[in-house]
Amino acid sequence: MTLAPYLSRRALPFWPLFAGVLALLILAPVVSVVWLAFHPTENIWPHLLSTVLPRYLLNTLRLMLGVTVLAVVAGTGAAWLVTVHRFPGSRWLDLALFFPLAVPAYVGAYALVDILDYPGLVQSWLRQAMGWQSARDYWFPDVRNAWGASLVLGGALYPYVYLLARAAFREQSGTIHDVARALGAGPYRLFWSVGLPLARPAIAAGVALALMEVLADYGTVQHFGVQTLTTGIFTTWLTAGNAGGAAQIALVVLVMVSGLMWVERAGRAQARHHGLSRADRPIRPIPLAGWRGGFAFLFCFLPFAGGFLLPVAVMLYYAWAAPSGWLSPDLGRALAHTLLVASLAALVTVALALVVVFGLRSARGRWAGRLSALTALGYATPGAVLALGLLIPLASLDHHLADLVSVVTGRDPGLVLTGTATALILAYVVRFFGVAQGGIAAGMGRVAPSLPMAARMLGRGQGGALFGVYLPIMRGTLATALVMVFVDSVKELPATLLLRPFNFNTLATRVFEQASLERLHDAAPAALLVMAVGLCAVVLLIRGDHR
Repeated sequence: MTLAPYLSRRALPFWPLFAGVLALLILAPVVSVVWLAFHPTENIWPHLLSTVLPRYLLNTLRLMLGVTVLAVVAGTGAAWLVTVHRFPGSRWLDLALFFPLAVPAYVGAYALVDILDYPGLVQSWLRQAMGWQSARDYWFPDVRNAWGASLVLGGALYPYVYLLARAAFREQSGTIHDVARALGAGPYRLFWSVGLPLARPAIAAGVALALMEVLADYGTVQHFGVQTLTTGIFTTWLTAGNAGGAAQIALVVLVMVSGLMWVERAGRAQARHHGLSRADRPIRPIPLAGWRGGFAFLFCFLPFAGGFLLPVAVMLYYAWAAPSGWLSPDLGRALAHTLLVASLAALVTVALALVVVFGLRSARGRWAGRLSALTALGYATPGAVLALGLLIPLASLDHHLADLVSVVTGRDPGLVLTGTATALILAYVVRFFGVAQGGIAAGMGRVAPSLPMAARMLGRGQGGALFGVYLPIMRGTLATALVMVFVDSVKELPATLLLRPFNFNTLATRVFEQASLERLHDAAPAALLVMAVGLCAVVLLIRGDHR
């Protein structure tokens, strides 16, 4: 009896310490990139600065500007219309506008180019209808440029703005809107003077999330031939063979990502502050009829059609035209590989996130909160940057382990970490740790503090409280986190391209490889499977939003 309290007190530091070590390991790839950037084998920073880096940076900023405009206009406008107004189709559009989240941007890029390029449906129909014989007979805008890429990325990423702006509009006080209308504010004045200022922090947070995805994108910009910072990492590392130069470009990306993370966190904090002033009565929707209702429907339908219907329709057409693609052994292997690595990554990520969140919550001091915030950096960091930070140290460790085993046993075990899918799974864990961490932290915060306290009074330690109290209550939260990490792992392309073993394809890399060869009939089945998995995350998002 006298020994149990002593053991309990001695065990208290274990969880915070263990969680802190795991959190530092999650941050290790980012730290590795920074170290490589400041200690390159061959410093080519002056060469990069005087040649390609300005072009990479300018193209990246151009993409970010285009996506910002499209995401703000489409996301904010659609959110305002479906929240504050009622018009034909507004109820199903309220949900349908989430659906482009299920479509990876690179799939949308392949679909748009296939429709609008010279041999595509639109130009072929124009030549046939007008009797034109070649491209010299007419002018058609070139979609393979930065603005075409911005259009695709904007159509795929506007739901980030739509999601947060919609929530901000729904949280606004109906009384404030009624007072503004009583003072003579029309629909436009109501939006510009009341609705938009209150929702601005949430919109800024949504834009920051969308721009993080722009920085992380590789498949879209590569297909459109746009040289960005991410493509520069690939080129400098794989083509020029200079990992230090690639790390220096990656450091520029990390600085931009850190700024966007600050904007996103500040926006969310201010959005929560505005949410506290909500009155007891929600906004009463204003009906729109006639041409106004038709315009509102068209305004909301176009982003949904461009971001979801178009890529799905194109891929369904090619899958239907060449059904033999579904029977390809390569597709079966890619599906098996995807299920294997995504499932393992989801299980490991959620388990680690559970331990880290629980351990840091039980720690005392500001260091725990700061460390917890830093671990979310992996989600904001592009996959190409994480791959660089993982592969270099893992390859060195792999060779040392192989040499050690060879000396001890006389056998060469090969590359256990980088020669298998282990490095790829680790990249997924680091990349999507923030997804699981955020969901688990929110779920753990909903558990009444009296329950773990009661467990402690009954003699259960912190581990007992975790497994006996938190886990049974948080089963739904953990299942949601598993699905979200699984879906994100299935869609991830840059890290998979860089870290996959030889002759190891996933669904995402199969789509990329076949589409790069202009073989959409072979890419379509894998693309449809990726989008079907993405729909699972969208369904979970919609269900959580309507609880």
